[in-house]
Amino acid sequence: MAIGIDVPTPPEPDNPEDYDYEKCPFYGQLSVRGQTREGTVVSTDMAKTVIVEREYDVFVPKYDRYMKRRSRIPAHVPGVLDSLEVGDEVTIAETRPLSKTKSHVVVEILGDG
Repeated sequence: MAIGIDVPTPPEPDNPEDYDYEKCPFYGQLSVRGQTREGTVVSTDMAKTVIVEREYDVFVPKYDRYMKRRSRIPAHVPGVLDSLEVGDEVTIAETRPLSKTKSHVVVEILGDG
């Protein structure tokens, strides 16, 4: 509960001299606030960034049915949670803007997909 939400704290970084503490919610000064979301990692092509996709249903009154929607959210990966692969279920939390597109950070790995 060190970052304000109930997630386990990962072990400390192996090489503290080279670690990016500025963008780490666990061992740095990055605060998490706002919403937390769960989703599936669909891309790990960028450095220190994953794309998390979540599906949800939206009710369409005209047809009295639900339709599926999806959103893809870029999220920063702290160095202590570096072992992410496509298909992993993760929890992401909202932060200050970290770059032009990133305003979320991965805070927990829920399991393999």
